[in-house]
Amino acid sequence: MKIVVGVDDSPHSEAALEFVKRIAWPGRTEVVVVSAVQPTVLLYTEVFVPAPAMAERVTDEQRAAHQEVVSRAERSLREYGMKTTARVVLGDPREALVDVARREHADLLVVGSHGRSGLTKLLMGSVASHVVTHAPCNVLVVRPDVRVA
Repeated sequence: MKIVVGVDDSPHSEAALEFVKRIAWPGRTEVVVVSAVQPTVLLYTEVFVPAPAMAERVTDEQRAAHQEVVSRAERSLREYGMKTTARVVLGDPREALVDVARREHADLLVVGSHGRSGLTKLLMGSVASHVVTHAPCNVLVVRPDVRVA
């Protein structure tokens, strides 16, 4: 079985990781931990025009931060005896997770839910909603405020 887990540096993705650790998965299950770095878009006014190198530097810093997140998640899963790989990808997290699940021929995609609704969900979008409707495999959405025995 192959599981893709989307992570960011939030309690919601931590809840998803904890859920994955609690399940007795079939032998030889592989977990691919993925974090997506949004491409940097710099806005400017007539007074200030950012150098292209600035966007590159911001993206590099974000990539390093995301690499730390996936490395920490990977270590945590390995402590539970799981076979893992970690990946940081560039792109919108909604599309990036779906793309990785497709490329990896995943059986399951696991994400945490921020629980946004209303205007906040409309303005910010929902990674969970997008992957549920576009993933090529089953999707498990973990809510941090729901306890499972």
